[in-house]
Amino acid sequence: MKKLLVFFLVGLSLAGCTATERGAGIGAASGAVIGGAITNDVRGAAVGAAIGGVSGALIGSVADQPGQCYYRDRNGRRYTAPCPR
Repeated sequence: MKKLLVFFLVGLSLAGCTATERGAGIGAASGAVIGGAITNDVRGAAVGAAIGGVSGALIGSVADQPGQCYYRDRNGRRYTAPCPR
């Protein structure tokens, strides 16, 4: 019952967020779990949360812009541009 309540509260807290905020939150949580599981260390979880949060925010920001896609140029820089039809 406690797990169900926790999932409900997390879902309710994310309901009012933008796609960028949801992406950052989900990415940070996933990164923390994966980083902690791989390294068995709090430092690994913190690094995973930081990387996951930034990545999730970048992906979520594209979701706020319909008709825009996420690309990477030959120098590795990320940018958004209209999606091909």
